[in-house]
Amino acid sequence: MDFLSNLSNYIDYTILATMISVIILSFIPKIDLLAENLSKFFMIISVVTLILMTLIVSYDVIARKLWHGGSIAMQELEWHLFDITFLFSIAYTLARDKHVRVDIFYDKFSPKVKAVIQIITIIFFVVPLATLIVVEAIPFVQMSYEMHERSGDPGGLCCRWIIKSTMIWAFIIVLIQSIAELKKAYYKFKYIEE
Repeated sequence: MDFLSNLSNYIDYTILATMISVIILSFIPKIDLLAENLSKFFMIISVVTLILMTLIVSYDVIARKLWHGGSIAMQELEWHLFDITFLFSIAYTLARDKHVRVDIFYDKFSPKVKAVIQIITIIFFVVPLATLIVVEAIPFVQMSYEMHERSGDPGGLCCRWIIKSTMIWAFIIVLIQSIAELKKAYYKFKYIEE
């Protein structure tokens, strides 16, 4: 019964996400520009956090080797920065069509077939999954905030809700970017000759 319930929820999210996408697509003619600017902005944040993470990891390794000490907070900060780096670069990767897929077959397809695959993938997988993550992450972050969740380790970081909220922001940007990609794929399908 759980499987059927989960499947029903997934279908509900798919329908909801598709309707939201169509509504947004029809009301925001400049969705491409918005998505591009947001994905670039969040990619800049990703690059900065990657540089910070590299510096912190280097410091942590040197401190452990030279002074035989380390910091739990620094190690947790490394993971938090990795989280930001990864999550905030998803939309940019989607915009540049650099995400992982099985290119063995895809490269041989015509532009129209590629556009259809892109449309189907966005409507039935990307948008529902991103919507599901945003919807489910909100109470997850809210509970963390209300509990004043902090690290279980002594000397660890507090305010876990901040890092957990990056899931919401990242997948809102993925939703916006996927709608822009849906629009691009539709125009490719409609206007590009075989």
